Amino acid sequence: MYQPTTRLLTILELLQLHPQLSGQELARRLEVDERTVRRYVTMLQDMGLPIEAERGRYGGYRLRPGFKLPPLMFNDREALALALGLLLARRLGLGVDPVAVNGAAAKLERVLPAPLRAQLQALQSVLVLDLPLARTDPTGEAILTVSLAIEEGRQLRLQYQAWNDEATTRLVDPYGLVYRAGFWYLPGYCHLRQGLRTFRLDRVLAATCCQTTFTRPADFDPLAHVNQALATTPGIWAIDVLLQTDAAGARQQVPPALGTLAEEAGGLALRCYVQSLPWFAHFLAGLDCSFQVRQPAELRQALQKLAARIALLAAGEGESP
Repeated sequence: MYQPTTRLLTILELLQLHPQLSGQELARRLEVDERTVRRYVTMLQDMGLPIEAERGRYGGYRLRPGFKLPPLMFNDREALALALGLLLARRLGLGVDPVAVNGAAAKLERVLPAPLRAQLQALQSVLVLDLPLARTDPTGEAILTVSLAIEEGRQLRLQYQAWNDEATTRLVDPYGLVYRAGFWYLPGYCHLRQGLRTFRLDRVLAATCCQTTFTRPADFDPLAHVNQALATTPGIWAIDVLLQTDAAGARQQVPPALGTLAEEAGGLALRCYVQSLPWFAHFLAGLDCSFQVRQPAELRQALQKLAARIALLAAGEGESP
């Protein structure tokens, strides 16, 4: 679906590519009626662009002969930045239609000088990006709607489907937009739940900007809030481990979204929820500090099994088939 500004730019591009186009053809390509096309052409003419209109059966619209919009000019570093941005957007799946990314890349190549175009084509053919794939794919429309609401301080009305498939309609004060580990998150104040909540954008069924406004807390940190929310999300096992190290050492080794750290006598308490005790046992074994498991008791058993397995491997005995 086109937006008004996109339609204006599309008309300009089409008139540069074709000597003349009828109002009917422009309307078909823009998915509007001919009256809307006439209104857009008038807007462009008011901006000083020399678009000429010819009436009659074979009439239509054209740019005044000899007129060309100045091309976009990029230096080498700017073109490299744009090309890498497009590659990253496509690789990470940042809510952008791959067709749109490919179209933008083609347009960029079209306006570049031949030597620079050859360099960028070489970069795209040889560059390997070892980056995590997007784990969800929210629509670009949802991302843009949420971004606009945050920027203008306007409330959002969300149709939201939770992890258990429960669908609700919520009025939300959006505080930020976070892309983390393949997911898009929207932290904000939920009027339905009367508190701060974190929403996954791929679970947003519909988002509408409201006219009502709000004031975001000045000291709100969207990323810190998302990490805190993920760290305290309930799981199968509630973990309480005392890490015998200082705060700096613990924060270097414990990802902020894994759990919370609280200073205590003798170290820092790591509290979190996990789905797999064997996985968490591996994580603890990799820490460069001593620790004491306070709960659950099953975690100690998982560590003992891991220790026995490592001892067999270290002795060169391997594992039983």
